[in-house]
Amino acid sequence: MSLDAMLADLEELVVCESFSSDHEAVARSARVVAAQGRRLLGAEPETAVIGGVTHLRWSFGTPKVLLLGHHDTVWPIGSLRQHPWSVVDGVARGPGVFDMKAGLVQMFHAVASLPSPAGVTVLIVGDEELGSPTSRPLIEASAASCEATLVLEASADGGALKTARKGISRYELLVYGKAAHAGLEPELGVNAGVELAHQIIAVTQIAEKVESSSRAGLVSVTPTLMSAGTSTNTVPAAGRVAIDVRVPDATAQRRVDELMHELTPHTPGARLELRGGPNRPPLDPSASAGLFEIAGRIAGDLGMRPLDGVSVGGGSDGNFTAGVGCPTLDGLGAVGGGAHAAGEHVIVEEMPARARLVAALTSHVLDGGSR
Repeated sequence: MSLDAMLADLEELVVCESFSSDHEAVARSARVVAAQGRRLLGAEPETAVIGGVTHLRWSFGTPKVLLLGHHDTVWPIGSLRQHPWSVVDGVARGPGVFDMKAGLVQMFHAVASLPSPAGVTVLIVGDEELGSPTSRPLIEASAASCEATLVLEASADGGALKTARKGISRYELLVYGKAAHAGLEPELGVNAGVELAHQIIAVTQIAEKVESSSRAGLVSVTPTLMSAGTSTNTVPAAGRVAIDVRVPDATAQRRVDELMHELTPHTPGARLELRGGPNRPPLDPSASAGLFEIAGRIAGDLGMRPLDGVSVGGGSDGNFTAGVGCPTLDGLGAVGGGAHAAGEHVIVEEMPARARLVAALTSHVLDGGSR
């Protein structure tokens, strides 16, 4: 595989910005990704626009292996001005280069190197960074008919594969009170800000109440975005807080959900409304164990350094594929670091080797060796 060709393809993807919340930008990116896939895979993709978001899928024959990725990024349009595309001293930089446009390039070149793509499905979605609200059914349906899913998300530190991921739940807690003049008659109001403070404290105590069925102590329930009130001289009539939940297993995820729904008002006259719930199921180590063992043997055959496997707190679409029972191995994409941050980068010399690993692992499954 030609590193120069891969870098040219990577530059093409990175300079086409694809902020998840900008549907027009995601559509433009999808056209660029589709053209690259068309050139390397020799086939037109199926384009699915769901809820305004553009997703791409290539299917070759009876599906056995799903190669999964996303082309949207967390970087707002215009980020290229502060973080331009560059390759200096073997390090590529630019918005989305690590998460996960280099993975897409490696995916395309891996499939292009196969004697035949028969049995391969390539799915590239456009809303992963938002939790895949429109693409989840497409992901789950694609994985359900396959024997293995290989996720080209970026690797963990040092190129480690991601053999387990926490499940994710997302909530928004709304608090309703009653407005009043803060100076003249505050006693006539019901302060939603004060109630919100009580609820934030209650939410932070939920993790301590949850005992994970297998890995206790790895539950996090974190209030994030919050607001209350409309002016400095008015008792707040409403408030809200977003809550991020990470859990190691389904039992913990269900228990957190139960406790979130058991929250009750502390302030007389206040009212609560809870929105949201579980978003991604956990990716259990058992879903990746077999594929990780095979990948390790293949890496040795290819002369690569031994592979490490780690559990991470962040979620991916691999959570969904594992959730429908498809063996899933994640983190097969770029080696580098700094995802979602100014230091995002890719070690370019690793790209051809990682693509060869994906190609060999895909061939192994196609030949009947998924376990």
